Amino acid sequence: MHEITTLETLEALYQPQPVAASTVKVTDHITPHYAALIQASPFVALATVGPEGLDCSPRGDLPGFVRIADPRTLMLPDRRGNNRIDSLRNIVRDPRVALLFLIPGSGTTFRVNGRAVLSADPALLASFAVDDKPPRTVTVVTVEEAYFQCARAIVRSGLWKPESHVDPKALPTPGAMLAAVTAGAVGGEAYDTAWPERAAKTMW
Repeated sequence: MHEITTLETLEALYQPQPVAASTVKVTDHITPHYAALIQASPFVALATVGPEGLDCSPRGDLPGFVRIADPRTLMLPDRRGNNRIDSLRNIVRDPRVALLFLIPGSGTTFRVNGRAVLSADPALLASFAVDDKPPRTVTVVTVEEAYFQCARAIVRSGLWKPESHVDPKALPTPGAMLAAVTAGAVGGEAYDTAWPERAAKTMW
């Protein structure tokens, strides 16, 4: 294996230098065009870092669920889940975060790097309520870098093409995976059968 150990070696492999369009797009705030991308997105990957290492967690909700409080501030509600709170534990101990927004049907993705805090302010939580159910916390992100990503990754992957979609029946189910890692103590067919109804009752 030819391990790369210096920046000089790495940079020599990636020539020519990035064109202006790759660098001038970076801002320290949310522009009106960038706001349109956030408002259209129903999905964002949230990356955090803590003493145990890195974490990247999916967040999905109604399009535009990440609120633009002002050009330097984004607000992300934490909806119901499994209560592992890995990302939230990390934010409490290390505020650095990164967001990657996806927009169904669009090749353009949008990235934000910044610092976050968690808020449990009752009025703020109430403002994010869906079906009268507020989130338990809201992640408030101060934007440090914001920029769109070109479409190459989406185009290469065929992510939004129906012919690229995988038949769920071809994949192991959550119940099967749980049963495999717990020697049958957790999961199984009963878990998969009960999940749709359980999820419908705990979506918000």
